[in-house]
Amino acid sequence: MKIVKIISILGVLGMTIALLNGFINGDFLTDGGNLLQNPWGIVSMVDLYTGFILFSVWIAYREKSILRSIIWIFFIMTLGFFTGSIYMLIAAFTSQNDWKQFWMGKA
Repeated sequence: MKIVKIISILGVLGMTIALLNGFINGDFLTDGGNLLQNPWGIVSMVDLYTGFILFSVWIAYREKSILRSIIWIFFIMTLGFFTGSIYMLIAAFTSQNDWKQFWMGKA
């Protein structure tokens, strides 16, 4: 479980730095438009949102509350794996070092 916590913390830190860089130095509308004009930019977006959807399936399965699932999935779709890293970190800390509970949530 320690490795999951480390990877999640690194994900939160890496995504925080990347998001701050994008918000400070980038122009979302201009840069996004440029990205979608590039065939590999489109591939990257399809790949990214496929990952978001797959991760969201895990969240929806794991969470017992529909409202909590909707909130987490909304933030996955808007803030990406910054949210995914936070979710995984919380899951790791609340699973009491039980891999089954980590993957499946509380019974």
